[in-house]
Amino acid sequence: MTETGEAPVYVQKLEPVAGSLGLSALVAALPLVIVLVLLGGVRMKAHLAGLTGLLAAVLVAWLAYGMPLGQTLSSGAQGAVFGLFPILWIVVNALWVYRMTVRTRHFDILRRSFGRLSDDPRIQALVIAFCFGALLEALAGFGAPVAISAVMLVALGFEPVRAAVVALVANTAPVAFGAMGTPVVTLAQVTGLPLDAVASVVGRQTPLLALVVPLVLVWLVDGRRGLRETWMPALACGVAFAVAQFAASNHVSAQLADIGAALAGAGALIAVPRARVPAAESVRASVLTGARSEELDEEDPPREVLRAYAPYALIVVIFSAAQIPPVKDRLARTTQTFDWPFLAVAGPDGEPVAGNVFSWPVVSTGGTLVLLAGILTAAVIGVHARAAVGEWLATVHELRFAILTVTSVLALAYVMNLSGQAATIGHFVAAAGAGLAFLSPVLGWFGVAVSGSDTSANALFGALQVTAARESGLSPELLAAANSSGGVLGKMISPQNLTIACAAVGLAGREGDLLRKVLPWSLGLLLVMCLIVVGQSTPVLGWMLP
Repeated sequence: MTETGEAPVYVQKLEPVAGSLGLSALVAALPLVIVLVLLGGVRMKAHLAGLTGLLAAVLVAWLAYGMPLGQTLSSGAQGAVFGLFPILWIVVNALWVYRMTVRTRHFDILRRSFGRLSDDPRIQALVIAFCFGALLEALAGFGAPVAISAVMLVALGFEPVRAAVVALVANTAPVAFGAMGTPVVTLAQVTGLPLDAVASVVGRQTPLLALVVPLVLVWLVDGRRGLRETWMPALACGVAFAVAQFAASNHVSAQLADIGAALAGAGALIAVPRARVPAAESVRASVLTGARSEELDEEDPPREVLRAYAPYALIVVIFSAAQIPPVKDRLARTTQTFDWPFLAVAGPDGEPVAGNVFSWPVVSTGGTLVLLAGILTAAVIGVHARAAVGEWLATVHELRFAILTVTSVLALAYVMNLSGQAATIGHFVAAAGAGLAFLSPVLGWFGVAVSGSDTSANALFGALQVTAARESGLSPELLAAANSSGGVLGKMISPQNLTIACAAVGLAGREGDLLRKVLPWSLGLLLVMCLIVVGQSTPVLGWMLP
């Protein structure tokens, strides 16, 4: 430590253990290893694994890296605060909007509206699992899209295992921008990269998945025949989704990427004539082996259908208005920036790190904009103020363990980043050289497969990816984005998502059966993403990057 004025400055060390980068990286990795083993091996609950990993990170920072205990605890506190605001502030308010639509049964109206778009089960899978699932991912995330989409498909008559597999595989392309952009917002914060820069690169990777996933879904529903007969609407849906996700993430708002993409994909399915042709009875007989819910035959007044779509329209309008330059500038001026107390950290080069300063975007953050949309939603769909407040509090209660998990994981990430643990691992991993571009999505995939969350994987590995990229001469934005884009393909095999899918369709205890069905698709699409990132790191696909 050195002294600057009255504040003691902690200078990060890259090789604090016996002057060895290898040994230091081994010790620095202990908190991550502990979390991954507790989650994937011991099957400990995520919030307990996160708290245990946080304790390990604090001990490594204090005892191995020599970071003063006060600064170590302060860095963890900053991570926890960031986890609460803006990350969980977005998630809570987005899920609150969804819960209000369930309370007033407008969600059921929306579900029936989607069910009537086509009589073809292959198109229904695209509308519900891919498009509507993306809309749910945009607002709720955290397993809700898989559970709700699977239940809706079973209600349409899908056999439970098929419904669960389709819902799991469909929950890929929208994940990086889920929960109003929470994963990319987190990635930008922990890496210190601009949100626009990170979102724009992710928006040039995950849309390529969107071109493939709809074709995979019709194959899963009806095999080779499904692909042969419905490839045109599936491709139209994927192209529309991909174009909208790219345009929103690069030119409008990362928070709107999934909403715009979901609506564009559904619109494409409606526009393609072949998608509206009733399926042959032989197709329905081979695909729909379950019982169809009679509730789907209820007629809904046009006025109520419009009110069911209103929450999503309000969110699009509010977020779009927030991107108008004068409005955006006015909102930006509400951001409060201040030195974080009891924290003075310098990098190995002696320069102060960005983490010493904390920005609090009071009004401009996505969570506040969603809150405004939620208040307007309550008025439009007829939820009284007391009931709306009750639903908000119930949402917080429902997410209590997720809140503890996110805050502990982000506290762990901040301790590792500010103490220098992430930098040590990054310098060690950079030895992979050019191979790092191929391995980068794999790291994100592994993190999500174990944690079940792209947000958590970005918090854990984002800074490490950036450090390794800088040491190996690769683009930091590319590898940071690759962590998130590769991570979305680990979602379908994460134990949490498998359990949610099984519980939703009445297949408790059959997680292994689902894993065997989705693992080949997860690995195959991961390979595609790895090749995309390798290509983008070279002149072959380098032109794709901003």
